Amino acid sequence: MTSTSLKGKVMDVTGGATGIGAAIAKSAALAGANVIVDYVVNPQQAAQFAHNLNEWDRRNGSVEAFDADVSKVADVQALVAEAVRRYGRLDVFVNNAGIETRHSLLETTESDYDKVMSINLKGAFFGAQAAARQFIAQGTPGVIINISSVHEDWPMPGNAVYCLSKGGMRMLTRNVAVELGKKGIRVVGVAPGAVNTPINTDTVADPDKVAKLNEAIPLGAIATPEQIGDVVAFLASDAASYLTATTVVVDGGLMQASLGL
Repeated sequence: MTSTSLKGKVMDVTGGATGIGAAIAKSAALAGANVIVDYVVNPQQAAQFAHNLNEWDRRNGSVEAFDADVSKVADVQALVAEAVRRYGRLDVFVNNAGIETRHSLLETTESDYDKVMSINLKGAFFGAQAAARQFIAQGTPGVIINISSVHEDWPMPGNAVYCLSKGGMRMLTRNVAVELGKKGIRVVGVAPGAVNTPINTDTVADPDKVAKLNEAIPLGAIATPEQIGDVVAFLASDAASYLTATTVVVDGGLMQASLGL
């Protein structure tokens, strides 16, 4: 049986100090990986997260925080370079950073559009590029994991740009995977459904909305970030070595249930 261990692997996780990104970092570290997470606005929070996780279980991998704005290509390249500086290599790059504005088509400003697309899609594109260049320079296989959303396929009226950015990530995953496959590089998307994270604070704080969501989800509950993190850790491992050019939907069955409505 192929191992799901990430012992000795080096991983970058964008947007990794909170929410799904933090859960990915934790799951990967517990599987043995050395993880670098980036932060932009709250270095103290990122440093404290890394410190807490490292103190919690020193037997496994480690987590370090690094200042990088994924909307800037140079910062994404620096994040990859930091992994190499610290650990001598990079094995996994997770494009997780993402934002949304929750504005409709008619309400969206140029600034709204540019901000969402720069972080969600431009950041993912150049993150994949920087990681792939490093994998090739090392002469080793590598894994790129794009954290998308069920809304790469499922329309969400009132959040047009977010859905557009995630649809772009869906095609980025497939196109880049086909392009890089013969170089031993896997590219996989992960599409969470409803997850209890800061981006969904308003929803989770409303008992009526939570009850309605839980009723719509066949497994009966909104996902925890840790459930997404564990899937990503598996996909980064050798146990998923034949999986590429596709998206793994982690939504408790929500999308399929919606088809029957």
